[in-house]
Amino acid sequence: MAIVERLQELGITLPEPPKAVAAYIPALVSGNLCFTSGQLPLHQGKLVAEGRVGTDVSPELAYQAARQSALNAISVAAAAAGGVERLKRVVKVVGFVQSDSEFHGQPQVINGASELLESVFGNNGRHARSAVGTNALPLNASVEVEIIFEVEA
Repeated sequence: MAIVERLQELGITLPEPPKAVAAYIPALVSGNLCFTSGQLPLHQGKLVAEGRVGTDVSPELAYQAARQSALNAISVAAAAAGGVERLKRVVKVVGFVQSDSEFHGQPQVINGASELLESVFGNNGRHARSAVGTNALPLNASVEVEIIFEVEA
């Protein structure tokens, strides 16, 4: 099934590609790979979740933030690659979770991104992954996700 059809079936509309918030580009194609810069959970210009998970943000809201970050990553990758249909598979996901010192559920939070990617790309959405806890993220975002996609030649 085509990615566009799958998105429609899931009731997902890709957001406009978020603009960079500093001195970088949102995504870059090199050879047959597309590397996204870290994507924050921005929805219509506002963060879905701000602050530390485990203190300011529930794991459930952080999961939704990771999902939004992945949608933003698909959007910027599609823009860089020449369309969402050129995104052949998800290779690697790195997720960062601004965490309270006692919070250890980073993998479950980043599942928000991973599960979305698998639902959109099917078996081609299965990927290698890291889920990292950190003490701070840009704009006080609770989550940041970067993705490497394989693109069609």
